[in-house]
Amino acid sequence: MVARLFAMTLMLCLALPAQALTVIRDAEIERSLKEIAKPVLRAAGFGTNSIRIIVIRDSAMNAFVVDRRHVFIHSGLIRRLSSAEALQAVIAHEVAHLANGHLVRRAGNARVASRVAAIGMALSVAAAAKGEGQAALGLAAGTTSAARRVFFKHTRAEEASADQSALQYMARAGINPAAMNDVLELFRGQEALQPGRQDPYARTHPLTADRIRAVRGFAAAYKGQSRPTPPQTAYWFARMNAKLDGFLSNPRRMLRQKEAKGNSELARLRRAVALHRQPNPKKALAEMNALLKMRPRDPYYHELRGQILLESGNAGPAVTSYRNAVNLGGNNALLLGGLGKALLAQNTRNSNAEALRVLSTARGRDPGDPSLLRNLALAHARNGQNGLASVATAERYLVIGRFKEATIHGKRASGQLPRGSNGWLRAQDVLASAKAAQGRKR
Repeated sequence: MVARLFAMTLMLCLALPAQALTVIRDAEIERSLKEIAKPVLRAAGFGTNSIRIIVIRDSAMNAFVVDRRHVFIHSGLIRRLSSAEALQAVIAHEVAHLANGHLVRRAGNARVASRVAAIGMALSVAAAAKGEGQAALGLAAGTTSAARRVFFKHTRAEEASADQSALQYMARAGINPAAMNDVLELFRGQEALQPGRQDPYARTHPLTADRIRAVRGFAAAYKGQSRPTPPQTAYWFARMNAKLDGFLSNPRRMLRQKEAKGNSELARLRRAVALHRQPNPKKALAEMNALLKMRPRDPYYHELRGQILLESGNAGPAVTSYRNAVNLGGNNALLLGGLGKALLAQNTRNSNAEALRVLSTARGRDPGDPSLLRNLALAHARNGQNGLASVATAERYLVIGRFKEATIHGKRASGQLPRGSNGWLRAQDVLASAKAAQGRKR
């Protein structure tokens, strides 16, 4: 599993910026994106679980693909979009690059780029800063600007092709194709700016007046084939933005905005997150209790309540909230990770034993989460399994790209565990992957 994760990240690290990025990992946001993307993926001929939409925490407006299983969208773009249809247009365009085989051409570019770039681990899950959410996916890539330019180069023909295919998917799914034009209008004038002042989308997706005119023409041809946005799609889009607003906006400013006023569900969600970040746990929990009266079986509201309790030092009640979230949320890996963390915070013999079971299950579902792996290592250590603690630590260092430390802990685990055991084999995966990565960096 670790070796497969590493092989996937080698492709990603060629394309992502050299500075560390943070990609938001949140069960509620991921559910929202899945609901929004579902009709687009079906119309494009992809399975609804075959492509994962990942949000990078970045105020710039950008979206891109680097392999056949992930679409990356910056939070800055999502927060500037005015409707679920506009986000579906972005997803449709990026999925069209996959369906039209544009990555095959870029794979050749990646081989060229690998000769000029220092290869680092790109896809990893890192703990978010306190008050900024429970977990985040860290993307650290040691690429040179030259390699990124090679890999990210799109042609105008590719963009036109992706636009046309995306509009076909939208029409097939009953989504208003005019939303594509709304997205492009956000980027008007970008190509006239100096490269350093352009939005990343303009640098990676050539945008011209001809392209905009073509999109308008395509949209006009499909006019009349759209249906009203399903209420659930609009709801999940609005709820995702409420969560992003709460965590990414200045909390004091957020509480003054009209969107955070009143007793609506989304206003309460914004207030709960902003109050938690101030921090004002008493008032934040009052908002969460009101939300749970509205939606008592919502796993994500139970999770957020658990997060607020845990981060304000109330581990026992947090365990109860996270347990409710897991039971209602179908054993989601992120929810399990939260429950495991809360159980460790209780730090009793029974809670540490349960934390080990819970976190082991979560790791099986999401093996690339450093925050989870850190907690799993602690759980192994507290349960007297020092060899397996070393394995989890080695895997965490591998995922965050610290290959020297991964090698040290991988060797330590190899010496502590029976040869041929599952833990020993995981340690060998770490050692092989770290060696391959260090070889590519030379």
